[in-house]
Amino acid sequence: MADYAHPEVLVSTDWVSKHSNDPNVRVVEVDVDTKAYEDAHIPGAIAWAWNTELCDTVVRDILRKEQFEWLMTRSGIDSETIVVLYGDNNNWFAAWAFWEMKVYGHADVRIMDGGRKKWLVEGRDAETKAQTPAPGKRPYIASGPDFSLRAFLPQVQQVQKTGSAVLIDVRSPQEFTGELKAPPGLDETCQRGGHIPGARGVCWSKACNDDGTFKAFEELQKLYGTEGVRPTKPAITYSRIGERSSHTWFVLKYLLGIPNVANYDGSWTEWGNLVGAPIEVGQALPPANS
Repeated sequence: MADYAHPEVLVSTDWVSKHSNDPNVRVVEVDVDTKAYEDAHIPGAIAWAWNTELCDTVVRDILRKEQFEWLMTRSGIDSETIVVLYGDNNNWFAAWAFWEMKVYGHADVRIMDGGRKKWLVEGRDAETKAQTPAPGKRPYIASGPDFSLRAFLPQVQQVQKTGSAVLIDVRSPQEFTGELKAPPGLDETCQRGGHIPGARGVCWSKACNDDGTFKAFEELQKLYGTEGVRPTKPAITYSRIGERSSHTWFVLKYLLGIPNVANYDGSWTEWGNLVGAPIEVGQALPPANS
């Protein structure tokens, strides 16, 4: 991990095994499959359901500031707590929770490298009993929201016209070309398939090794560098609903150290349903030299 731009945001399974019971550490599981936590989880870990606890269930949006503060308070988290996130699917939604926590300014939040998969493969202790932490002794006070970490539709429309930022589509190749509108079994969909014109297709999973851990700095640098990502140019990531793109946002910002990276969480369910929005289908052309 030492070669990453910000190695402090990653912890190993061994670190979690040693520190999960520290009074200033809160381990949180965030899964695509919200029932996975019930089958087995890190002892003492709590769970957040991405579809009910990390989003506004009435308005399609992330939590409002007061909702986020309440989630932190009832999770026993204060501003000094070290929050360690992990989950299934190589930390898909753990990365999304990380992004949302940074939007609201939590200082020390980390991801367990390898996630749920690595913990269980290593045969580490697990429990099935759900944990309910004591609420914080005082209300959590968030900062922000820091919208420099979040791209909205008008910004993406401007970037698409001007090329002022690198657009990274992190969905599967089949979603990028328009063959699929959404992964099988997932409800949030779009009217049209394809990708934003000019976007580069780099599937999120290419950033991970087979054991779920992140690839080495040099491998990541080559993977994204060949698509035009560099420290001197802004980048915007997008996926279907913003969860996979938060994973790539994490890689670009914290592992590679790209300073200006935003996650377009409106993503394809917004763009693909927008009347008159330009869309490309098929493979992208090679990136222009710049």
